[in-house]
Amino acid sequence: MRVSRLYAPVPLTTGKQIELDDENGHYVRTVLRLKKDAEIILFNGEGGEYLCTLTEVSRKTVMVAVQQWHEHSVESPLHITLGLGISRGDRMDLSVQKAVELGVNHITPLLTERCVVQLKGEKKPQRLLHWQKIVQHAAEQSGRTLLPELAEIEYIQNWVGNQQGLKVFLDPYAETSLADITPKDMKVTLLTGPEGGFTDQERDIAKAADFIPVCLGSRILRTETASLAALAAVQMLWGDFGVRGQLTDAR
Repeated sequence: MRVSRLYAPVPLTTGKQIELDDENGHYVRTVLRLKKDAEIILFNGEGGEYLCTLTEVSRKTVMVAVQQWHEHSVESPLHITLGLGISRGDRMDLSVQKAVELGVNHITPLLTERCVVQLKGEKKPQRLLHWQKIVQHAAEQSGRTLLPELAEIEYIQNWVGNQQGLKVFLDPYAETSLADITPKDMKVTLLTGPEGGFTDQERDIAKAADFIPVCLGSRILRTETASLAALAAVQMLWGDFGVRGQLTDAR
């Protein structure tokens, strides 16, 4: 029988009881329809996970007993930072979700010249919170115990100068492929654009910061396809896609 996994951003200690927050409590009670004495797995994004038992399930409260800690990791040996040009609605949501599933460690949403999304006033923190929830749920589903970091929204020109490792940006007109280059210290930084791609000025800014333009084959990919294809490619070339894994419970 599969045991569901939940992200709980609280200190977890064996032998303690904790109350789930409203969102997780609703999910356990209404969606999973679990009863008292059922087992769930909790993790707080700091490594490892805890086997827990539900001790109370009511309309107001869901309590769990934290029972046993397991040292569990599905992290790739390749550390991946993703600068993700902000795209519209579901495209951005999909890119964030699948990036977490594909093992990214750090995501920064980037504002570029061709970004069509307007994030003014309260919209910026609202979108960040929305994307953070996507990160959390994708980590639950994919079995990750270390939560990828979602950084504050930045302008591309401010972000490119602060990156490390092998730095590449996706450019359908580039002559270099990922197979032609090698990461430094198992660190890769990927820069991907929004709908419409990068402007010439943004390409120059990236190159000045030592980003290498690379192409992903002869076809021009949509923004949400390009980032996922690049992540899969670097995991195959230098990461853990050659390692046999173990299926986990899907939320």
